[in-house]
Amino acid sequence: MSESSLPAAHQQRSLQQKRIVPPNPEPVIVIDGVTKRFGDFTAVDDVSLTIDRGELFSLLGGSGCGKTTLLRMLAGFETPTKGRILIDGQDMTDVPPYARPVNMMFQSYALFPHMTVEQNIAFGLKQDGMARDAIRARVAEMLDMVELSALGPRKPHQLSGGQRQRVALARALAKRPKVLLLDEPLGALDKKLRERTQLELVNLQCQLGITFVVVTHDQEEAMTMSDRVAIMNQGRILQVDSPHAMYEFPGTRFVAEFFGSINAFEGTIAEDGLTHAVISCPDLDAPVYVNHSVPGYEGSTVWAALRPEKITLSKQPPADPARNVARGVVEDIVYLGGDSTYLVRLESGRRIRVALQNLTRAAEPEVTWDDAVWVSWRPENVVVLTS
Repeated sequence: MSESSLPAAHQQRSLQQKRIVPPNPEPVIVIDGVTKRFGDFTAVDDVSLTIDRGELFSLLGGSGCGKTTLLRMLAGFETPTKGRILIDGQDMTDVPPYARPVNMMFQSYALFPHMTVEQNIAFGLKQDGMARDAIRARVAEMLDMVELSALGPRKPHQLSGGQRQRVALARALAKRPKVLLLDEPLGALDKKLRERTQLELVNLQCQLGITFVVVTHDQEEAMTMSDRVAIMNQGRILQVDSPHAMYEFPGTRFVAEFFGSINAFEGTIAEDGLTHAVISCPDLDAPVYVNHSVPGYEGSTVWAALRPEKITLSKQPPADPARNVARGVVEDIVYLGGDSTYLVRLESGRRIRVALQNLTRAAEPEVTWDDAVWVSWRPENVVVLTS
């Protein structure tokens, strides 16, 4: 079976296993206390960050969070109001774009419509004064790398969206930059092509070992592709972590809600032990029991958070109805093929999301609209947040 025919999750595990993580990661990018203001508006607010050599790093956030401004400062298209940017140990804060060891792939791809694919890829090499034979060899290498060798004579309008994306990538990589910056690189592709291209990008980055910095608003894209992710909001970085750690151990409600879907119940710590805690939540029928230590203290306000796929849904009461349970009615079902999302209205009036895999080929689901149900969860699956 070829890698492209494997399920996406299996492909991603395979790609992650290919990565060779050095024992002592070496930073190639250092962002030191960088702020960028446009008049009275602060787009990037005192950001400090290091990105390691050979890493695929994503800047994730909603529109206006500052991620693209930060990327443009790395590229040299914007100058920091305060702070400095180092690339490979050299201060690049005031260095113009053309003199930096980076290249940028734009969301629009920015291909020259009057040039062929080969001429587009060769453009930057000609600007640098590379010899004609060396340019021809490099262009052939790049076309082979992105599997477009037969399309070199075509113009951009003769290509599909995925092919244009690969031409733009080949052009950006032709100059062999130390860092490749990608601004929403897959935003113009349809869902299936985007998913396939995500895996192609990861595979290519593994082969080349070039540092990729990707700006995206799509948390699934960041989760699929990245070694590490930085979540931004209002010009600040809220958390930097691996996708797994970001999803399972979010630091704040904003991160938990942005990086996936979550049900967060406000409550009060009723019992705070060394190895467990009990949280009283008005929206739930029973206390929330957690089998690990939690931030906060007895009497403090916290949020007990649960990912939808970590909740069990049943028409029958659980074995222990005294904790980690609630009763409700199924209000809606969103069928997604491989899984379904159930919207359940609890007796308190609170609505929650429960995600279940569709493991059998049943004509009708066991639980359907207007059914009275019990929701329950394991104590280790509760994330306790203080903000």
